Amino acid sequence: MDAELLEIRDHLSRFPPFDSLSDELLDEVVSRIEVSYFKADTQVLEQEQEIHELCYIRSGAVEMFWRSGNLFNRLGEGDIFGYFDLLRNKRVRFPVRTIEDTLIYFIPDEVFARLCDEDDTFAGFVEAGRSRLKTTLENQQHNSDMMETRVRRLVSRAPVMVEATTSLQTAAQQMRDESVTCVLIVDKPQEDWQYHFTGRDGQAWEMVGILTDRDFCTRVLAAGVAPEAPVKEVMSRNLVTIQSDESVYEAMLGMLRNNVDHLPVLHRRRPIGVLHLSDIVRYETHNSLYLVSNIFNQPSAKALARLSVDVKAAFVQLVTEGADSQMIGRALSTIGRSFTRRLLELGEAKLGPPPVPYCFMALGSMAREEQTIVTDQDNALVLDDRFDPASHDGYFEALATFVSDGLDACGYPYCKGNIMATNPDWRQPLKQWKRYFSEWIDNPNPERLLHSSIFFDLASVYGKEVFVEQLQDLIAERASQRPDFLAALARNACNRTPPLGFFRTFVMEKSGKQENTINLKRRGTAPMVDLIRVHALACASRAQNSFDRLNDIASTRLLAEGVSEKLRYSLEFISMARIRHQAIDIEQEREPDNNIEPENVSSSERHHLKDAFEALSHAQKFLKFRYPMSSPGRRR
Repeated sequence: MDAELLEIRDHLSRFPPFDSLSDELLDEVVSRIEVSYFKADTQVLEQEQEIHELCYIRSGAVEMFWRSGNLFNRLGEGDIFGYFDLLRNKRVRFPVRTIEDTLIYFIPDEVFARLCDEDDTFAGFVEAGRSRLKTTLENQQHNSDMMETRVRRLVSRAPVMVEATTSLQTAAQQMRDESVTCVLIVDKPQEDWQYHFTGRDGQAWEMVGILTDRDFCTRVLAAGVAPEAPVKEVMSRNLVTIQSDESVYEAMLGMLRNNVDHLPVLHRRRPIGVLHLSDIVRYETHNSLYLVSNIFNQPSAKALARLSVDVKAAFVQLVTEGADSQMIGRALSTIGRSFTRRLLELGEAKLGPPPVPYCFMALGSMAREEQTIVTDQDNALVLDDRFDPASHDGYFEALATFVSDGLDACGYPYCKGNIMATNPDWRQPLKQWKRYFSEWIDNPNPERLLHSSIFFDLASVYGKEVFVEQLQDLIAERASQRPDFLAALARNACNRTPPLGFFRTFVMEKSGKQENTINLKRRGTAPMVDLIRVHALACASRAQNSFDRLNDIASTRLLAEGVSEKLRYSLEFISMARIRHQAIDIEQEREPDNNIEPENVSSSERHHLKDAFEALSHAQKFLKFRYPMSSPGRRR
């Protein structure tokens, strides 16, 4: 494949639905593509004209129009159009016109038909009349079900390659300069064409060997070979390689079976990287289960803090493996609870046994098992009713301070709203907590509604679980019987609106450090969680996780058929957009946050986000209708 086709292939493979195609199908697409350039304000497709190609925007932008002439959609780099017409009757229904200079790849309809026939993901993406959001999420979940991490996910850089006639000294200098432990040896191809590949320089090459740092020790220095000798004299010729879509497990087996530490990774015959045994070890040690096990083996708070860097690595690995937001949220919440439990164990070892039983409870996202890598600590202490402040509070204040300081050192910052067990208001006996919750539900005011939104997501972390279970029961039984409380909470849940303008354009932050960005937590997941909580309380659900709450809501008649499912897909998509951008921030060594810049969002993701925000907007409007305020003077 020549350099131009390689460039086309690389571009296509970054955008859906081509990103999921097999190598064979992707090569077939690339080999049949025709390219055309259109100046701005040029008609690309006329209404009712015959169409025989799928259109892919390589660069530029176009507008699609309804039959009436009204704007239907705007598309940019990586978007496709024409597929609806190909599936329908091969006549254009939505005319298309460029709005700037545009380069378009045309893919013949017979290739399009083959993709639909042989690739379910591709077919699902272009299938007319099906929810795009639903299809996207189902595909992601299908991929995560496989959980077969491909070798290419572990490849972080292109291999260093030298010609067979390169001197040993030059090769060693290149290894030093590039900070690598091996070089691949290439040579002009022999007659056997099946081993040839085309390099980035457009030349034909054949990979003939590998030279590692160990070879320099055993075959060069130990054998007294001169530095001027060519690398081909000492290189390993019997190469063991692996294809890029093989699993990491297969790579590990290959290394063990052949007793090698370096494994060249190929896409067809072209080397795209080299996998080292340490890459697999590092991959395994970033596993979240390994991290949890390691947390409980740490002897001090200082040692625990040293593991905080591993949390980010485990988070990125989960995202890379294709885990969904529920898997990631549960894994990170488990890690956070493990840090908390270990700190409580160490605190008790330092302070002695507690004077009365207690339960340390998590609030907010940790309680819902929906944590991301950007989080703070929200917690409280529920104490046995025999608690005597004069005799016992000194112990629990010291314990809470030890845990809170430890969590901050482990990467869970102090809560700016002081929702922590170090606050004496949130370090109370069970009977006081019951009094708190009853007052918040029976006589809601703005402050109590705010507390309800924070404290009504609660879970036990350590100690007497039954204390927290009693509070969960009280909330479920009492809140469902208080329409005025639900109505007030419903209005509170509509205070934060999704970032959609009148024409479905994004409304961005207009002040502060995050100007011209979208905060996916404040404008997306948080209002979604708030409205789901209202419905869950109305149906007396004891679930804490938002997806579990949606299951309980779906089993009632609170919402019309299909609405719970739509909310589920929307919450999942917004959550994953937030999580993926946090992972990108970490990989690019930036501090992760909840903000995205629209220009850094792919066109596909932008369309899905608009769908999800629109579902949230409709659900908020329904919330006020479903839980109306009672008339003045009339209490229910």
